[in-house]
Amino acid sequence: MNSEILLIGPIGSGKTTVAELLYMRTLLPHRSMDLLRWKYFDEIGYDREVARQKFTTEGFWGLYRYWKPFEAYAVRRMLADFSECIFDFGGSQTVYEDDELFEQVRKVFEPYPHVILLMPSPDIEESIRILHARNKYASEEQWAVNEHFVRHHSNYDLAKHITYTEGKTPEQTADEVLQWVRANGWTYEPW
Repeated sequence: MNSEILLIGPIGSGKTTVAELLYMRTLLPHRSMDLLRWKYFDEIGYDREVARQKFTTEGFWGLYRYWKPFEAYAVRRMLADFSECIFDFGGSQTVYEDDELFEQVRKVFEPYPHVILLMPSPDIEESIRILHARNKYASEEQWAVNEHFVRHHSNYDLAKHITYTEGKTPEQTADEVLQWVRANGWTYEPW
C-alpha cells in the first residue's frame, strides 16, 4: 500500500482532474468512486425508490443522510478491490457525521500513507467562495452541503497532506502532489 494515491476533498476541488493528470504522469490506473459507487451500493440493498422519496420529502440533505452507510461500505469495497491506483473519492464519501461510520472509513484509510486533501485555500471562507463559483450550476442546498464538507473535520482527519489549489493550474497541482508523495516514501515504478 505504498503506491496508491488517495485524493479527497469537497465537490469541485479538482480530485478527478488531478487524478487523470496523475495517471498520465505515472501510468497508475485511476479509480473514481463516482463511477463505481452504484455497483457497491447495490451490493447492500440500495433502494432507488427510497432515495427518491428521501430527496422529494427531505431534499438533498435527506438523500445525503440516506447515502452515508452505503458510502462507507463503498469506500471499504473499492479499496479492497483495487491496488496500485490513484483513487478519487466524491465529496460526500469521506465526510461522516456518524462516529461509527467515520471510524470504519478512518481504519480503512489508515494504512495508506498518501491521502491528499485538495482544497482551494487554507482560508475556509475563501475555499467556500471558490467552490461556489466552480459549482455555479448547483442549487443553494447543494452549496450548503458542500460548505458542510469544507467545514467538517472528516477530510482533515483522514488526510496525511493538504494541497491548496488556488492560483495553480491543474497541472501544477498534480506536480505538487507527485512531489509530495515522492518525498514521503512513494515507491511506484510502472515498468
